[in-house]
Amino acid sequence: MSEQTLPPQHQNQRPGHEDEMRPDPVYIFESYKASDKLAGKVAIITGADSGIGRAVAIHFAREGADIVMLYLEEHKDAEFTRSEVEKTGREVIMFAGDAADRGHCLKAINETVARWGRVDILVNNAAEQHPQKRLEDISEEQWEKTFRTNIFAMFQLTKAALPHMKKGAAIINTTSVTAYKGSPRLLDYSATKGAITSFTRSLSLNLAERGIRVNAVAPGPIWTPLIPSTFGADKVKTFGADTPLGRPGQPAELGPSYVYLACADSSYVNGQVLHVNGGSVVNG
Repeated sequence: MSEQTLPPQHQNQRPGHEDEMRPDPVYIFESYKASDKLAGKVAIITGADSGIGRAVAIHFAREGADIVMLYLEEHKDAEFTRSEVEKTGREVIMFAGDAADRGHCLKAINETVARWGRVDILVNNAAEQHPQKRLEDISEEQWEKTFRTNIFAMFQLTKAALPHMKKGAAIINTTSVTAYKGSPRLLDYSATKGAITSFTRSLSLNLAERGIRVNAVAPGPIWTPLIPSTFGADKVKTFGADTPLGRPGQPAELGPSYVYLACADSSYVNGQVLHVNGGSVVNG
């Protein structure tokens, strides 16, 4: 049997609330040293209220970026993230709603441009998952909903943002190790993550002549609200134990990857995926 990595727990609501998780996820390490890599930039992040999105928002703010947070409805988590961004001295605006909705995306982009006049970084990170034992157990409604949240939202927000992104801008998409390894109970989720990987590669080629880079990060098992709200307590108890490092990752271990892909350090990196997954070799 896999060794226990976390206290057994489950949340009945999805996509879950970070303030109910035990232990609390770590969104930034005290040892992290910022160096103004994103000074003067404006970054839009979906799923920014908690988990990986929160870690990205805090890291970006530490590096000097103003933050636009998009999230569904987890207002308490979002307010905490806002307060952490504001502690860095950066500005933040928030939009609650469905990122797959075209009108919502246009509103967020238009208000961002009205305030700052620019969009420098777009992080497409929002996602949902619904495990099922068999393909026959996946309803058409679930299949469509997962695709709408995970990949349709990327299309809508990227399309709305692109007219305001100039040479040197960066788009970063969150894919997953499941796009490369598969997952027997996350068929629709894995399929969307494969679509995101292909979308990233194709869009990077499409936008190269405009000087806009497109890359992705493929997390492995990361301790975010998606986990206790998706899986039962027994599954959560051993979450991440099957990785070579034998534990789940923390959102803080993802943040620097997004900083790298957003800043000039990665100026010659385009169409690539960074694998932050606890040691699984996926050759992708």
